[in-house]
Formats: sequence, structure tokens, C-alpha cells
Amino acid sequence: MKMPSWQRAVVKVGSALIAPDDTGTSTKYLLAIARFIIECHERGQEVVLVSSGSAAAGRKHIAYDSDTIPVTVKKAMAAVGQNDMMANWSRFFDFPCAQVLMTHGDLRDRARYVSIRNTLHTLLEHDVLPIVNENDALATDEMKVGDNDNLAAMVATLVDADALFICSDIDGLFDADPRVKPDAKKIPVVDEITEEIFALAGGTTNKIATGGMRTKIEAAEKATSHGIDTYIVNGRKGETFELMLQGENPGTLFKRQQDPMSNKKHWLRHTLVSQGEIVVDSATVDSLLAGEALTTTGIVDVQGDFNRGDAVVIRNGENAEAVAKGICQYSSHELLHIKGQEVSHIAEQYGYSPITEVIESNDLMILEDV
Repeated sequence: MKMPSWQRAVVKVGSALIAPDDTGTSTKYLLAIARFIIECHERGQEVVLVSSGSAAAGRKHIAYDSDTIPVTVKKAMAAVGQNDMMANWSRFFDFPCAQVLMTHGDLRDRARYVSIRNTLHTLLEHDVLPIVNENDALATDEMKVGDNDNLAAMVATLVDADALFICSDIDGLFDADPRVKPDAKKIPVVDEITEEIFALAGGTTNKIATGGMRTKIEAAEKATSHGIDTYIVNGRKGETFELMLQGENPGTLFKRQQDPMSNKKHWLRHTLVSQGEIVVDSATVDSLLAGEALTTTGIVDVQGDFNRGDAVVIRNGENAEAVAKGICQYSSHELLHIKGQEVSHIAEQYGYSPITEVIESNDLMILEDV
């Protein structure tokens, strides 16, 4: 099957390809990937590389015998290994590379999100290869994306990529686990990511890696909703990249959605982490679906502890499915006092003129299947 054409792509390479054993970085699988990037560069196609492997690369410097590695030790491995990983990539290319480290905290802050976006676009304009990784040496659990598959999807959205290539140690998505069932068949194209597709995913057996097939499908869901064709391919096979250069699909293609979200809506839906919930009545749900902002009048309850500027989900009654997600202009403490009240009544009771809209329509994302 021929691949859809693309001009800008994100290539994600995992730990199992960067450091396939415990002896640090290796060129064993990277040479074919580097040749692919070089050929794309010569064709005028732009590439952003999202590279895992800093912790895996650092294992040779910080030995640890147990399979369970403490967080502090893994952070130290990432700190020393990041330098090795960048040096390993840089020697393949005769054009400049740039290191870009980020955390989920950077991505969910709108100002920093836009700043990273502008930096990546500027690097591409100057023919510099951005090499992106999560800042594992510093990130806390609250700040982490957690896996570079989903990070790659977020980066693909940041740079308005046409394609996302997730390089794995498997040929693509199969209708059963090929390690258990040798007769399992590869699925060449996925038109829509459903619960059945997620059910085909397994975990990871790599004690250093943080991803598995499920995180790759999650990444594909994020990217395809932004209009980005997403591929899972086998990065251990050199012929994978020869086929890709010939325009052939060597793995599984998750097809882009035909009506993709705007960049900000995608950021709201897939990047921001909800910090609480607002429960509203049915009439308010109807107004939100009609494109109106959320006001205090229809709020029935407030759950969780959140601050002004945090993301929250909106539910139609207790225990109901979330209908929307947005950036709240009030804290949970403030909303508990003014929920269900008219703005004019709030002004009379509390002696100040409140913010009219709890969530502005531009900061509100209606969720799917409502």
C-alpha cells in the first residue's frame, strides 16, 4: 500500500533501539533510521526526531543490579545518558542538531506551549534537526508525560506535522500477540481507533522503557485527531526505511481524521490534565453544545481542588459521562460559594462584580460522543 505524501514528519525512536542492551548507546539499529532522515532532508522534507533512551544510555555509567530501579537512580541515569544519546545521534548527520528537552508542565502551560512551538518551527526553518526528549532528569510525576509515544504525538501537533512514524520492535499492530500466536496477522490500515483496536494492545516487557503498544495507539489517537497520519513500524529492520523512502507502508497506518481539531482545541483535549470537575444541569449542557460559555447559573456541584486557570471537565449530573473540558476562570473554592447563582445576585451578596463566564467558549472543548 502506498503511503500518503508528507512534507513534515515526526520520527519517534524508543529505548529498545537506542540502547538494546545494558552497554549504553548503540548504532546497531540507528544507522538505517539516520539514513532515512538524511534522505528526507535531501529531498526537502522536514523531520523532528523524538528520541527515548537517555536512562537506558546512562545504565553503563550508573550500574544497578535490581530490576526495580528507584526514581532517583533513573533520573541520574537520564542525566548522564542524555549527553551520550545526543552525541550518538549527532555523529550521523552533516547538518546541525538541536537538543529540546520538555516536560508535561511545559506543554500544559499555554505560554510555554506556544514558546516551544515557535522554537521548533524556527529550527526547522533553518534546516536544524530538532531532537526532542522528555526532561527525565528533572521532571516529577506531576510534570511528566510519562512515555515518548504520547510526547511524539504532542510534538507532531506542535509542529503541524503531516506524518508521525513510531519506530518499535514489532512490525505494526496485529490482530493477536505475534509473540504468543505465530499465525497472527498484521493490520496494515486502521481507519478508526475504537475500543476494539485498544483491546489488541499489550504492555511492555522492557524494564527501562515506559511505553508499549497501548501508548502507541494512544499516541495515534492524539495525532490522527489533529489530521496527522500515524505509523507503527519496525525500527529494527533496515528494509522498513527503504520501503518508506519508496512511499510504501511497511507497518500499520492509522489514518488521519478528515475533520481535524484546531491546535488550541487539540491542546485542550489531549494535553491539558483535568484537575477537577464541574457538575451542571441538562439545560446548561444544551447551551454548551450550542457553543455558549459556561456561567455560574447552571452549576450544580463542584468536585476536586483546582485553581484559576486549571483545566476541568464538565459532567451532566452526578456519575454521568464528561461532556466538555475547559479552562476555568474560578478556583473550586470560589465556585462552591457562587454555584447556581445569577451574576447580579453574586454582586449584591458579595459586594463585587464577578467574572461573567466561568469558562469562556474559546476555552471550552466539547468531548466526543456527546
